Amino acid sequence: MLNKPLRRAVQNNRPTCLKPPVHPTKKLFRFRSVLNSSLGNFCPLGTALLLAWLLVSSARSGDATAINVLTDEEKRTGWKLLFDGVTTNGWRGLGMEGFPSVWVIDLVTVDKYENFEFSFEWMFPKRSGNSGVKYRVQEKKGQGYAFGPEYQCMNDPEATDKHASGSLYDLFPPVGKKLKPQGEFNQSRIVLRGNHVEHWLNGVKVVEAEFGSEAMNAALARSHFKNSDWGKNPVGHLILQDHHSEVFFRNLKIRVLRAAGTK
Repeated sequence: MLNKPLRRAVQNNRPTCLKPPVHPTKKLFRFRSVLNSSLGNFCPLGTALLLAWLLVSSARSGDATAINVLTDEEKRTGWKLLFDGVTTNGWRGLGMEGFPSVWVIDLVTVDKYENFEFSFEWMFPKRSGNSGVKYRVQEKKGQGYAFGPEYQCMNDPEATDKHASGSLYDLFPPVGKKLKPQGEFNQSRIVLRGNHVEHWLNGVKVVEAEFGSEAMNAALARSHFKNSDWGKNPVGHLILQDHHSEVFFRNLKIRVLRAAGTK
C-alpha cells in the first residue's frame, strides 16, 4: 500500500487548505505552498513541486521498503541523505538566506559540491511535467534564477532530443533512454568527477561528456547558454528546478568522490 501524498484540491476554482495524510513517523513535504511551523498543514497555491517522504510496500511480496533511509553499505561508502523527509535542512530558496515560506523559486543546496555522485528518484503524477536537477550552479544573492548544467526530467516517453529526460539539457540528447510507466518513479544518477560527467536513467548511462572538450564546446556554442559562464566553475550548488509542474522527488542521496587522478 502506498502512503498517498497530498494532491491539490480546488473549490470554485480556488485551492483549498488541506492537511496531508502522513505516516506516523514520516511526513509529506509540499512546496509552492504555505507551510506552518510544524510542517503539518499546507495551503496549496497551484501547480507544485513536491518533495515526498513515502513508505512503499511491495504489492507482490508484501515487503515494505523504507524510503529516504541509508543502508549500512551506503553509509560505509560515504552516502548521505540530502532530504530527511521531515525538515528542510540542507536546502533553501535560490538567492535567499533561508527556506521560502511560499514556494515560488528553485530550491538550492546549502552546500557546494565538485566531485560527487547524486542519486535521486522522481515522478510526475500527471501526463505532462517538466523539472530538472542543475549542478555547478553559481548563485547570486537576491536572484531567483541561475544557469547550470541540467539533468532534464520530463514526462516524455517518446522524446529523444536534447531536451528529453536524461539529457544534458540543450547540449546532448540521451542515448538508450527508457522511462518507467506513467505514475512510477524513475531512478536517476549524476556522476561528476573532474570534467567528466555522466547521466544515468533507470540503470542506463544515457549521457557521457567532458567539460572543456571540443564536443562540449561545440554543443555549448549552439545552445541557449553560449557566451555565458555556464558550467565553467567546477564547484557549485545543486538545484531542484521549479518549472510550474507537479513533480515528486524522493531518495535524494549524495556522496563526495575523490578528485580525478587520485586513488
